[in-house]
Amino acid sequence: MGTIAAIHEMLVSKQVSCTELTKSYLKEIENANGALNAYVCVTPDEALQTAAAVDKKLAAGEEIGLLEGVPMTLKDNMSTKGIDTTCCSKILSGYKPIFDATVWELLKAQNAVMLGKTNMDEFAMGSSCENSCFGGAMNPFDVNHVAGGSSGGVASAVGGNIAAYGLGSDTGGSIRQPASFCGVVGLKPTYGAVSRYGLIAYASSLDQIGPITKSVEDAAIVFDAIAKQDKRDSTSLGAVGGETYSKLTNDIKGMKIGIAREYLDGVRDDVKAAVLDAAKVYESLGAQIVYFDLPVLKFALPVYYIIACAEASSNLGRYDGIRYGYKTAHYTGTHDMICRTRSEGFGEEVKRRILLGTYVLSAGYYDAYYKKATDLRGTIIKAFNDAFAHCDVILAPTVPMTAFEKGHATSDPIETYLTDICTVPVNIAGLPGVSVPCGFNEKGMPIGMQLIGKSFGEATILNAAYQYQQAAPEKFTDTKWGVKL
Repeated sequence: MGTIAAIHEMLVSKQVSCTELTKSYLKEIENANGALNAYVCVTPDEALQTAAAVDKKLAAGEEIGLLEGVPMTLKDNMSTKGIDTTCCSKILSGYKPIFDATVWELLKAQNAVMLGKTNMDEFAMGSSCENSCFGGAMNPFDVNHVAGGSSGGVASAVGGNIAAYGLGSDTGGSIRQPASFCGVVGLKPTYGAVSRYGLIAYASSLDQIGPITKSVEDAAIVFDAIAKQDKRDSTSLGAVGGETYSKLTNDIKGMKIGIAREYLDGVRDDVKAAVLDAAKVYESLGAQIVYFDLPVLKFALPVYYIIACAEASSNLGRYDGIRYGYKTAHYTGTHDMICRTRSEGFGEEVKRRILLGTYVLSAGYYDAYYKKATDLRGTIIKAFNDAFAHCDVILAPTVPMTAFEKGHATSDPIETYLTDICTVPVNIAGLPGVSVPCGFNEKGMPIGMQLIGKSFGEATILNAAYQYQQAAPEKFTDTKWGVKL
């Protein structure tokens, strides 16, 4: 039984009231957040108000949904009406949206108890969470290591048991990479399965919202709740093929699980061994392992950084100190005010990516970089489509390494960029991918693997992940932190 189902059973059987449960989570946040730095904004009043409404329904004998009364969190780039939404950037300090993101609308309508907003790399740009203006979130397995990024706060909170689940966003691996580092489950849905309305954009053709949870079952429940078509997002289609949660027990005997040899190149030995051991587990369950070549993967990282930075350059042009957020105190005119505001308000990594994106879009370089990257994107999409003619899902490492120690991202930024090498192809192709724990290194830090599916194939990859979790539950271990159910 997953965390969500366990909480639901406790509430329905009146083992605990929703108010008592919420207070216990808030108390644990108070105790643990000093070390984990997962939350940048805690919302006790809103959480307890929702909890009281759930208790009122239970006292009246009314049925409640699976997500009603379950304490959760949102990454700080999702709009929450009247509640700070800063993208962990100085330039959005004090910004309180006047509307809710669609995903929060959907969960709020189900009486989800939002405990607060969680830490992230500034504007979702980074792989360690250390680019946050609030300082980075720490790993619940060892607080001397990073939680990963950019959704590091959500992964730290879920792994540290100070949220039952959370929503993150994934542009190049920002759900799956921190999930891998923190030993939890992270689902990046198909592009368009979940509405992006109210998600503060990094790269609009790559961004996607998804759940970070303790179990595969929980990920399926949350995905079903948020994968709805939304007319306010022109790319939104919702889930295609119906509910995923009900399909978690499908037999995978005979399923073809592909392993692209290129996904194992440059991967640390302990990570490679854990992924190949997971393949053996699948073979024991009756699946067939198929090895194949996917040479276009070598283009994925440069294609990603060109497209993502180009779109970021465009999306972040609106932050000028005029409409909302940070504004420089001293300036001589409008042009000087905008320049100073952006220079002072954005962090170093964000400025670096804006400059790169502006460069590849500029006259004389557009054809050489941006146009070539978009052409190669089509080649990568076709290569994945061809690969799925020979297999049902693709198995790969989530990250080539385990969580690195804090401070490493600034001392070796190139290696930090390389942590995305296994995850960015999924975003480029718009495919679904789920990261699940598959082992530990010699220091006890989690190792993650990802299952990649066909477009709108969430049910298939989640079912395959669920079968693995049932066969290897020892890989899904807990940490010392937070609420123990």
